Amino acid sequence: MRRRNLLAGAGAIAAGASFSFPTPALAQGIRQLKMVTDWPEDLPGLHTSAVRLARTIGVASGGRINIEVFPAGALVRPFETFDAVSSGIADMYHSAEFYFEKKSSAFSFFASMPFGLTADELFAWVHYGGGQELWDALGGPFNIKSLLCSSTGCQMGGWFTHEITSPEGFRGLRYRMPGPGAEVLRRLGAIVVLLPGGEIVPSLRSGALDASEWIGPWADMAMGLHKGASYYYYPGFHEPGTCQTLGINKGVWESFDPGDQTLIEIAAAGEFARNLAEFNTNNTLWLRKLRDEGTVKILKFDDSVLRAFLKISQDVVAEIGAGDELSRKIFTSYQQFRTSIMDWSDVAERAFLNSRRLA
Repeated sequence: MRRRNLLAGAGAIAAGASFSFPTPALAQGIRQLKMVTDWPEDLPGLHTSAVRLARTIGVASGGRINIEVFPAGALVRPFETFDAVSSGIADMYHSAEFYFEKKSSAFSFFASMPFGLTADELFAWVHYGGGQELWDALGGPFNIKSLLCSSTGCQMGGWFTHEITSPEGFRGLRYRMPGPGAEVLRRLGAIVVLLPGGEIVPSLRSGALDASEWIGPWADMAMGLHKGASYYYYPGFHEPGTCQTLGINKGVWESFDPGDQTLIEIAAAGEFARNLAEFNTNNTLWLRKLRDEGTVKILKFDDSVLRAFLKISQDVVAEIGAGDELSRKIFTSYQQFRTSIMDWSDVAERAFLNSRRLA
């Protein structure tokens, strides 16, 4: 589906436009569906995005598709959402694909890669660069149909209980991070753990963790991370444009007629744009609040650290893409798109953003 059609449809939903659906779809009655998430119920930006997406689908369908949203732990345990949808225990999940790297490490290409695609670039690759077809091939054997549905944008590098001045500072560091970025840290000597979001702050306060990444100022401060660590580093090399997924049980997806499938695709694309704008706006506000409070040091990673991240990241991403035949196809497509769009980004947005600072 063309992006302009997706976004045009999303605009129609937002404007409250009326839709005409085939009579057979209406005759099927109300569909009661369960969506599980990997987000705490009180987490702004992620769980709230899942709820808003469910509500949008419900309103746009005239109430025929009713989706109940369950936060992490309410119906299934955190990080078990993929299995729940694959097996049919739940109908949909709202999560980040790198949580499911044990199924296939190639899933991470559709969430975020260290020094990889930004949110806009990933959306472009999935919808116009062949990514969706590859994603369908990857998820199909697991009985999953996946759609991009939200994005946090570029993330921060993480919270630390002490200052980091060189790559050697990561040796023995107990760090919470998911996905391919975690492997980069392991190769720097860090001890990496994966905890649900709700366990991060208590672990920092108790000393069980020395550092943790999460998202950005808005969601991080809502979780209270600024009360558990005093150093906040950027940029988020590991998640330059993290995107979330609406994963749908394949049988459920195929039970929808083409009109309802299109409606769900439109709603997911619209929520992606809306959620990215929401994160960018609120991160702006909460970064200013954090600066004004003055209790946390907001620091850029030293260039020596970033160079170490980049060198190791190139190896990690290449190894992820060197698996089975499908993983190699995904890696090749992703890397080719990344190379091409980096050239355009350099002469377009990067050049403009640099010039905007000249005054």
